[in-house]
Amino acid sequence: MDFNELKQDAEKLCKELKDKAPADLSILVLSLSTINKMMINMFSGIMEQNNKQTATISGMEQTISGLKQTIKDLQETIKELQRQLNMDSHNSSKPPSSDGYKKANKNRSLREKTGRKTGGQKGHKGVNMKLPHEPDEVKVHLPEKCKTCPHLCSCSANGQVFECTEKRYVVEAVINTKVIEHQTVKAIDCPCGESKLKGEFPENVRGYIQYGDSFTAISGLLSTFGAVSTDRIQTIIDGMFNVTLSEGTICSMIEKCAFMVKPVVQKIRELLIGSKVVNFDETGVRVEGSTQWVHNSSNGKYTYLTVNRKRGQEGIADNGVITNFTGTAVHDCWGPYWRFENISHAVCCAHLLRELIAASENNPTHIWAKRLGNLLITMKSAKEKAIEQNQSSLKDSHISSLEREYDDIMAYANMECPPPDNTEPIKRGKRKKGKERSLIERLIKLKASVCLFIHNFAVPFDNNQAERDVRNVKTKSKVSGCFRSIKGAQTYLTITSFLSTARKQGIDAFEALTSAFNGKAEIVLG
Repeated sequence: MDFNELKQDAEKLCKELKDKAPADLSILVLSLSTINKMMINMFSGIMEQNNKQTATISGMEQTISGLKQTIKDLQETIKELQRQLNMDSHNSSKPPSSDGYKKANKNRSLREKTGRKTGGQKGHKGVNMKLPHEPDEVKVHLPEKCKTCPHLCSCSANGQVFECTEKRYVVEAVINTKVIEHQTVKAIDCPCGESKLKGEFPENVRGYIQYGDSFTAISGLLSTFGAVSTDRIQTIIDGMFNVTLSEGTICSMIEKCAFMVKPVVQKIRELLIGSKVVNFDETGVRVEGSTQWVHNSSNGKYTYLTVNRKRGQEGIADNGVITNFTGTAVHDCWGPYWRFENISHAVCCAHLLRELIAASENNPTHIWAKRLGNLLITMKSAKEKAIEQNQSSLKDSHISSLEREYDDIMAYANMECPPPDNTEPIKRGKRKKGKERSLIERLIKLKASVCLFIHNFAVPFDNNQAERDVRNVKTKSKVSGCFRSIKGAQTYLTITSFLSTARKQGIDAFEALTSAFNGKAEIVLG
């Protein structure tokens, strides 16, 4: 029974007593009725005050709950900002140039010390100076006293007096130009009676004065592999050869290089489509005043680069390799690559190692990330050792052991960083997982793609091949700033695809370009 019902019953009882009571008791009943009204009013005030206090307490509880959630959100924000502040090239995909002058953390690497000395390791092919050909000039250095000796001439004539004690060589660059004059002649007084015959210039000799294929190849080489801007190409050629080229002429030369190699570059694309393993990556460049994307498809033999306004699935597909590809795609685990489902996927473990380093640094009490990083290095070492021993694969038992350890580590990761509790209500949406939890779930889901490199030795541990193949693009962007047009960007990428492929086949870049002008561009295909 609530207060209002009690109040009504009391008023009803007082009325009945008043009606039934004798005259002498009516005054008493009236007094009791008055007292009842006073008590009711007093209790009403108390109840009203109590309700207000209850509402206040409820409001305060909601405020406290909101403040607790705010504090929790702020703690997560601080943690995320601290994580971003700690990110550099060693624990993320940021380039080393973005690290600035921060002092390196000596204990940041997940790699264990090998005990080997720094520098080139055993089996590493070094680069040494060597003579390009036999000496063009020989200089003889006599003893100082012999130079003033009156018998020098007779001694020089006698070969038995002087003998060579030591030889040293200096390789000098001889820079020169050669002008070839082409003449057409006609018969003016021939005994056969033909006086109207006239010679014809070669097809490639069209102007009164023109620059040969060597200048064209040099311009294309400087613009691409050299990452030199057009105005600087002009300055370099003028200083080296005393030949002044206009910027328009240089641009035309570069376009001619692209035209000569384009058919071979299309064949490179077809060869990549037919390959078993291809590395994919993309990088941003400035084109026509906006950010556009260079898409790379490559492996150890071929390189194919294109540019597109889109970075995601549309831009990747426009490159033309992955849409017709049936092998294994190696990439950095970026989302749009997974939308191509008719291929095998291999995740770049170098990217994962950096993410694991970040997870370990941002959560020092959690050890799962360090354990998994060490396991990936162990897998890599096992594969490398097997290759050194001329093995084509690891033993099934060895693979099973490594994958069981992988599963054990991820189970431990679930204990150290469990999924968020979604039973507690929040204002809107789902409770955030956090970077560490998202990484754990991704590693569990993509286990097969992470471990594919120990199942298939043709699959690399990382995606470094693709990153190396787009490095020159970033260098070009830093030097030149931007491409003025889509055509200019694609011209550059066509030549770069050709020259990068030539380099992988062991062919000198300048030799490759000059061969293209001689109709032998396909030598870069191997």
